[in-house]
Amino acid sequence: MPAKKYIVKLSAPERASLEKVSQSNRHSMREKTRARILLGSDISTGRSAGGCASDAELASRFKVSEQTVANVRQRAHQRGALESIRRAAQRQRKAPKLNGRGEAQLVAVTCSAPPEGRARWSLVLLRERLIEMQVVEHIGLETIRQTLKKTRSSRG
Repeated sequence: MPAKKYIVKLSAPERASLEKVSQSNRHSMREKTRARILLGSDISTGRSAGGCASDAELASRFKVSEQTVANVRQRAHQRGALESIRRAAQRQRKAPKLNGRGEAQLVAVTCSAPPEGRARWSLVLLRERLIEMQVVEHIGLETIRQTLKKTRSSRG
């Protein structure tokens, strides 16, 4: 078996915080399991205290895969013990096409009378009107549909 690449050594305050998280009802099950994995893989405590266990032992104890244990130890090494139990923020999230003002204008257009010769607003007509009003430069039909569904508005 290869040697562990990332070794977890917790300080006393980190250990106390992780123990608190692992016993708390205010954290998700995933966070509690990650905290327990870190407590179990801590080399500063002996085996008799429940620390310094192998990946296989921790995986069977917490009913996760060995790769999960290795990933938790790696994140603890890279980000710190307390930060590694929480999900990382998404980095590549795009800004929404319609902000609050744009949504309000879309709903206002939708609630107004449809163009002459039409019985109701279509998504294509709504898109053209938003572009004409310079609310957005371009927008997809699905974005308009989802926004209207979210606001529970009717197109006619």
